[in-house]
Amino acid sequence: MDLTNSLQKLAGYRPKKTPKSKETYKKGLVLLRNGGFAKQGDEGWESLEKLTLAALDQGDIAVADECLQLIVNKFPSSPRVDVLQGIRMEATEPSEVSLKFYEELLEADPTNAAIWRRKAHVLRQMGKIDKSVQELSEMLDTFYTDVEGWLELADAYASCQQYTYALQSLSHALLLAPQNPFYFVQFAETAYLAGDIPLALKMFLVTVDMTDDEDGPVPPQDSIPTGLTLRAWYGVKLCTNKLITEPRSMSSSASNTLAPTTAALSSIDELSTERLRTAYLNMKGESPPKTDRELITILATIIQ
Repeated sequence: MDLTNSLQKLAGYRPKKTPKSKETYKKGLVLLRNGGFAKQGDEGWESLEKLTLAALDQGDIAVADECLQLIVNKFPSSPRVDVLQGIRMEATEPSEVSLKFYEELLEADPTNAAIWRRKAHVLRQMGKIDKSVQELSEMLDTFYTDVEGWLELADAYASCQQYTYALQSLSHALLLAPQNPFYFVQFAETAYLAGDIPLALKMFLVTVDMTDDEDGPVPPQDSIPTGLTLRAWYGVKLCTNKLITEPRSMSSSASNTLAPTTAALSSIDELSTERLRTAYLNMKGESPPKTDRELITILATIIQ
């Protein structure tokens, strides 16, 4: 893992008690106790960093501190270690303490984008969304290519229901990483929340095209939508349902995106229904609900 990618991952760290994090903690703890990390070379230090974060996820501060001390002793002047120390501080210290720590680091090195993002994160945790947005905006003026920074700024705007600004931020992520379908589905979902249904439908369909393996051995119409493809088809169904039941939404696009013709919309709606019913049958092993409303409601509790 190169320095830039590792810093980006640390900058975007959020505590998460997931099964994967728990497994990382359990396996890493075994290596820590038997000295296995020392035998892995550079990979061992990366694994030790992962254990530090996993230990924080699991609330084992003692193990996190033990790992962190080993890393600090090995790399005392590393910007990566600075970020890791800040994350550790966030776990138990008042927000003001970690905020001051990040501010002092930025005064010494204003080019550390990861520290800038951690500072913005702390401000957001303190409820100072406006200052968090300001920090992220200033950072992105300097580090425009920080895709994760744009995503974080979009999320901050969306948390305040400022969806237009969120879409503007996401548009930069799309320009910087046009091959990533996750960013497209996030843009589509934000457009839906913003009430720009034609734009949302367009971007959900783009996501379907990006994630459905049309060149594979199974034709798209015979495949079973899963993962991001299923999420995109669900979005398509939400959009077509809204455009059909609320015709006014067809002409209320802030982006001036044209809605499909009535005939095309009907075809897309039928196809999305069929795709969702196929996915439901595969997941549940039972006949899908008969009405669109029931299908949409139940799938909303399944699709993440």
